[in-house]
Amino acid sequence: MAARRKEGSGATSTSTQVSRRTFLKAGAVAGASGALGFPAVLRASAAEPVTLKIQTAWDAGTLGYTKFMEFCDYVGELSEGKLKIQGFPAGAIVGTFEMFDAVKAGVFDGMHCFDVYWPGKIPVATFLSSYPFGLDRPDQWETWYEELGGKEFAREAYGRHNMYWIGPIQHDDNLIHSKVPIRSFEDFKGKKIRYPGGIIADIYRAAGVSCVLLPGGEVYPALEKGVIDAADFVGAAINYNLGFGEVAKYIIMGPPSTPCLHQPVDLMSIEINMNSWKRIPKHLQELFEAAVKWHSWDQYAAIQKADIEAFEKMQKEQGVEVIRLKEEDIEKFKRFAPEMWVKWAKKSPLAWKAFKSQLEFMKSVKVGYITDKDLVTADGKPLDI
Repeated sequence: MAARRKEGSGATSTSTQVSRRTFLKAGAVAGASGALGFPAVLRASAAEPVTLKIQTAWDAGTLGYTKFMEFCDYVGELSEGKLKIQGFPAGAIVGTFEMFDAVKAGVFDGMHCFDVYWPGKIPVATFLSSYPFGLDRPDQWETWYEELGGKEFAREAYGRHNMYWIGPIQHDDNLIHSKVPIRSFEDFKGKKIRYPGGIIADIYRAAGVSCVLLPGGEVYPALEKGVIDAADFVGAAINYNLGFGEVAKYIIMGPPSTPCLHQPVDLMSIEINMNSWKRIPKHLQELFEAAVKWHSWDQYAAIQKADIEAFEKMQKEQGVEVIRLKEEDIEKFKRFAPEMWVKWAKKSPLAWKAFKSQLEFMKSVKVGYITDKDLVTADGKPLDI
């Protein structure tokens, strides 16, 4: 598949008749897109190609960046060169935390980023990616987005800021890399740790952690210089690419039941400036949405495989020790979660609607993560829900 994409990248059909190659591509797109729930139509057109400039949050040299660039090439191939994506690594045009405002203003066309970065811009972003002790499986998030209203919540929120939200992108769970051993809930107290902010930072602050917000490109030097004791970032594969095991010799995880305490499904998404989106013909919009679905699971599977190899490399080559917390540590963290859920949900009516829909899902027989008796503050008082 990769070789085929490379060969065809950027090809453009000039014939008024459908060539055998175009026919085969149309069939492949229709089959893939149909399985994903999207219609796919390739039409011969004399219109000028549409080019979108999209910056990712992934640093150049990481597996995430490689998969993003493969996605950019794939869109060009599937569209017969009618829709081209010019991809840029983190920081190439603006800083990662500046991308929201830049895309909103039309400085460039789109961003490939983590929704967890934007609760200060759109409070509902708190509930557009996983948060401590909420939904913790990729399939649950796909269900919420596709069937329980998540897609509509996301599009409404970004739409208010002149952006069109395309779809969720699966990636990985997150790890904590530490310069010092952290073997229990109590060991977290007083540590200075990089977290993405928002509800995640609030829960760890409640447990006595000093939380620091840094973009990915600043994590390595902060660990190296001892500015922070530890850092959450992403999963093993990307963190190995970034060299975290060279400067932080401990990885802190939960027990097998809860390997990631704070962000077990770290979702990304793609947003396109609304004016740029409207420039794209409808059939190419549909193709683009289908390609994002393909990219989501292509990236996810590739990273899961690379994680297995990366853990072994970090342990054998870099001398990293993996520390797993105990179930009782998880329960101590968990008691802070419901109160923080409600606090962040009440930041906007849309955030409240999104949270309530997820809460009902978590309370359902299908999932069963929580009951009404769990909806109390850390000191046991009933929450106002």
